[in-house]
Amino acid sequence: MGVEDGRRQRRVRNRDAVVDALLAIVADGDLAPSAEAIAARAGLSSRSLFRYFDDVDDLCRAAIARQHERVAPLLDRPAPDGGAVGARVRDVVVHRLELFDAMGEVGRLARLRAPFQPLIGAGLAGVRRLLRERMAAALGPELAALADASTALDAADVLCSFEAYRLLRDDLGRDRDEAIDAMTAGVLALVAPSMAALP
Repeated sequence: MGVEDGRRQRRVRNRDAVVDALLAIVADGDLAPSAEAIAARAGLSSRSLFRYFDDVDDLCRAAIARQHERVAPLLDRPAPDGGAVGARVRDVVVHRLELFDAMGEVGRLARLRAPFQPLIGAGLAGVRRLLRERMAAALGPELAALADASTALDAADVLCSFEAYRLLRDDLGRDRDEAIDAMTAGVLALVAPSMAALP
């Protein structure tokens, strides 16, 4: 292995270590860690941190992209195409919460950075679009029977959003199962009100 190859591999290792360090710190709940904290966690000097990234925004983009790669298999899961509407709605809700839980605090970081970083904003918009399409596919028969399917889908999409989940968990103190029940009942009330009224 030549000197240049060795340098390249060391650069990749150090870059990965910095991304891993930021992800670990964010997972601990610090959404705005200092460069010094990230460098220390990565085992590097703070001066060397920006040999690998243009700035903090560049580092955040790399970390969010890494986390997105980790959860990509969840996004690829097909929507349920048969069975009772209650089971299909629950599948949609559980799928979303699995994705949100897998993203963890990085999901919050992405939403904080999105207004200022178009690439992150575009990535979030793409995920939201995929989740909406999956919901529309799962609830196709029920939506087709509604006079205003688009409005019902809008409302169901909002009820099952990352923001709604965090509101249920953080502000209302619901546990995960209670959040699933609340979201499922809300979507059923929109797309199959007769089912939602059942005891």
